[in-house]
Formats: sequence, structure tokens, C-alpha cells
Amino acid sequence: MPDIYTAIKEDHDKHREMIEAIKNTQGDSPERRKAWFEFYHEVKSHAAAEEETFYSKLISKTWGQDAARHAVHEHKELDDLMDELNEMDMSSPGWLNKFNTLEHDYLHHIDEEEEEVFNRAKQEIDDAEIEDFGTRFLKRKTEERKLVEKKLEDHLED
Repeated sequence: MPDIYTAIKEDHDKHREMIEAIKNTQGDSPERRKAWFEFYHEVKSHAAAEEETFYSKLISKTWGQDAARHAVHEHKELDDLMDELNEMDMSSPGWLNKFNTLEHDYLHHIDEEEEEVFNRAKQEIDDAEIEDFGTRFLKRKTEERKLVEKKLEDHLED
């Protein structure tokens, strides 16, 4: 099992690739729909698992409270953008403009985590714990993915 930093970084790298895949699609095509919904599910479950495992550990420290609040706030903003994108016509220029905003904000967020939060977190999470946190993160992400898919199915049925 990967440690927590590797697990999160591997997800981030996958998300970067998924963003590029979405950018290489056009209009309301099956390719864009598939790429978008894979990204949507992946990021939603990643963020929830990250908050419940990684950030829950960091919140015990003063600086960690600030980092966790900041990350959760950014997760909420990204979540709102993704929900807005779900409601929009994928062939509209507005969808692409909003997606570009999401891309910018998300890349900023994950770069900040990898460059700043990881370095500080390594002072709080013992080396002996990082693999266990990675395992917990991946398990939680799988559980969250099921919840996200169920919520989206319910939404699409309405």
C-alpha cells in the first residue's frame, strides 16, 4: 500500500491527466461526458477521503487547523463549481469557461497541498503512520466513491 503522500500525489497526477483529457474533447460529446463524470466522481471521493483522513490528523495542531480549514474551504468552492458544471450544457461556451476556472482553481489547490501542506504534515505524521494513513485514505475514498455515485444517480433521476 502507498503511504498517504504517495496516495494523494498519485490521485493528483491522475486528476491532472483527466483535466487534459476533458480539454481534448469538444461539445456535448460522449467522450466529454465520460471524461467529465469520471473526473467528477474521482475528485469528489478524493476530497472527502482527504478531509476525513489526512486533514483530520493535521487539525490537532494550530497551523493544521488553518491548513485544514483552507483546504476544506477550497474543496467546497471546487465542489460548487463541479455541481454548476453538471447543470450546464456541455456544448456551451459558458461550460468551457467555467471548466477553465475549475482547472485553474483545482491545479492551484493541489499544487499548494503538495508543495506546502505535505512539508508541514511530515512534521506531524510519523513515518511509522504514513502507510496506515495511506491505507485508510484509499479505503475511505472507495467508500466515498460509492456514496458520490449514489448521490449523482439520485440527482439524475429527479
